[in-house]
Amino acid sequence: MAIPIWLATTVGVTGVLLSKVDYNIFFMKFFRNLSRSKARARLYNNKYAMIPVMLGIEEPIKIKDDIDAENAMHITREQLEEMDGFEGTPLYLSIKGRVYDVSAGGKFYAEGGEYHDWVGKDASRSFGTGCRGGVDRTGMDCLSESLEGLTDNEMKEIDRWLELYETHDKYTFVGYLVDDPVEMIVERVHEENEAAEAAAAAAEAEAEDLDEAEEEAEQEDGEEVAA
Repeated sequence: MAIPIWLATTVGVTGVLLSKVDYNIFFMKFFRNLSRSKARARLYNNKYAMIPVMLGIEEPIKIKDDIDAENAMHITREQLEEMDGFEGTPLYLSIKGRVYDVSAGGKFYAEGGEYHDWVGKDASRSFGTGCRGGVDRTGMDCLSESLEGLTDNEMKEIDRWLELYETHDKYTFVGYLVDDPVEMIVERVHEENEAAEAAAAAAEAEAEDLDEAEEEAEQEDGEEVAA
């Protein structure tokens, strides 16, 4: 029996589309959204939360930093790097500068887990692009905290992950990622020294130009007198 053209076409197109799917990212987003829909149902008594969330037509919940700013810890990048689950340390990750303890999800976030690449750092960019190694389409480090050059859809993906960590019943908000004050002072001193050296070099060059101009003027005066 001949296969209808429409059926053959549908199967062919479906096969092409499926061949381009990154199944790791697909299932990561699936279980993320499943968890988000459960959290919305739990927190907001919204029993229909699953439908828009799973279809990807919902708006991520906006996180208000001022709610817990007073009691939150300030964590430097160096401190965050140490929270990688080794030697009994907890598992921390940061997204958009907010640090979360995901130790309860050790199966996924400990060494060898699917999400371990995100632990001990702020890899906000990766949450948006799905890239977790090397560089992304813009040429930037996949695990960077920079949001430069991301699309609106990628920014929305980051907010969806942020909502997951914020509303998850087993993950906890720890504090805010901050620059190391000592490193900031050293960097500022270094910049000031560079500025001072540049100013000194400019002043020296200007003085040399003045000396040359004076020598040329004296030489011209001497030539006029001799004439």
